[in-house]
Amino acid sequence: MYFQHVYDKSLAQASYFIGCQQAGVAAVIDPKRDVDTYIKIAQEQNMAITQIYETHIHADFLSGSRELAALTGATMYLSGEGGPDWQYEFEHHSLHHGNSIKLGNLQFDVLHTPGHTPESISLLLTDLPGSEDPVMLFTGDFVFVGDIGRPDLLEKAAGLKGTQEAGAHQLFHSLKQFTDIPDYVQVWPGHGAGSACGKALGAVPVTTAGYEKRRNWAFRFNNDEAGFVANLLEGQPEPPKYFAMMKKLNRVPRPLLTSVPVIPQLDATALKQAMDKGYRIIDTRHKSIFAKGFIPGSINIQGNNSFSTWAGWLLNYEEPFILLAEPGQLDDLTRKLMRIGLDNIFGYIPSVETYTNNGGQLTEAQLTDYKGLLALQAQGPVQLVDLRGATEYQTGHIPGAENVFVGTLPQQLQKIKKDTTVVVHCQSGDRSTIGYSLLAANGFNNIINFSGSMNEWVQQGGAVEKGNQ
Repeated sequence: MYFQHVYDKSLAQASYFIGCQQAGVAAVIDPKRDVDTYIKIAQEQNMAITQIYETHIHADFLSGSRELAALTGATMYLSGEGGPDWQYEFEHHSLHHGNSIKLGNLQFDVLHTPGHTPESISLLLTDLPGSEDPVMLFTGDFVFVGDIGRPDLLEKAAGLKGTQEAGAHQLFHSLKQFTDIPDYVQVWPGHGAGSACGKALGAVPVTTAGYEKRRNWAFRFNNDEAGFVANLLEGQPEPPKYFAMMKKLNRVPRPLLTSVPVIPQLDATALKQAMDKGYRIIDTRHKSIFAKGFIPGSINIQGNNSFSTWAGWLLNYEEPFILLAEPGQLDDLTRKLMRIGLDNIFGYIPSVETYTNNGGQLTEAQLTDYKGLLALQAQGPVQLVDLRGATEYQTGHIPGAENVFVGTLPQQLQKIKKDTTVVVHCQSGDRSTIGYSLLAANGFNNIINFSGSMNEWVQQGGAVEKGNQ
């Protein structure tokens, strides 16, 4: 058996390449959309990809199953569980609890494990030449390292009211099924630390069934179903806005993107024409460079591992946009965007000089530090806006700060005052720079970024209070 774990750090998303070396065939589980990764592995191992599996209809990334099937001719094996409202609407082979599929000398057994979503399945792998005992379980968003999938996404992200409690009860009973898995079986989940698909996912990529039964919080409730449901639903992070779009696109026929697009470079004339049409510039430079001089109206989303998440929160899928990025970054950034279906990249500029060489004037961000914030507060009224998530805010915030989550800031601009000095902050300054740029793009000229944010506030001994505002 050949096995390779493929991990996307930007979305903390895992996919898997499993092959039977004797038969020369392979399967991919939960593929990302830039599928050249799997095709390259298959070529290196002299294998043909013949099977593609998905553990559920994904909400956090745009699956590459259809792209991979189009390029390889492989059969897509997708869940047929969950009832009529949870069926894929394109050609595939439906899987049901108890089904077994052979891949050369390997065998996948299907377990229906609902809760995160009604159609969720897990795949139990047996390497038959070696033993009839299973060796690996691919759990998708069912069981993670140290955590379990969240059942509230359908309600919070997709607007399906009343589904989160039903899903939590389903998860409780699915975990009973998990306890029957032998302790020695390796558990390979669909996500790792940093994913919004759970509250406290572990950083290691693999665990065992026995370890999770003993150490995962979800198995401590035994027969206390009500306590389990309450604990599971409490404190879940805000689901990114783009999750609803992914849930739709992963279920229905959609345009395929079978290669990574080459993004055209814009000259000064093309840039001006695009800006005149209202196309937004996404400035991917480091926040400190952005602060020294940025194109008016541009949004700073740094090109790091969080790039796709914040782009998914803030960009409109129907509107073209422009990247400000170095040429060497383009392939990586384009892949990150295509993994969540943001394909509408109009073009890129390599630096702000494309704008300034045509007479454009840059804007410099207004920044402050701990002492500067204290001085501002002593001088007069200041609206202090905490751009972190609600759970972070409740855990500890600067006294008097108001909580407006940066992901929903464009929908909450009415909460930001225009006749008072406004100071924005987050935990370390990344999100506050996003928020500053959003507010500046929307005509606010009274904004100051406390760039050191909560980290500097705590280090300097600033007071912290807990709870809701």
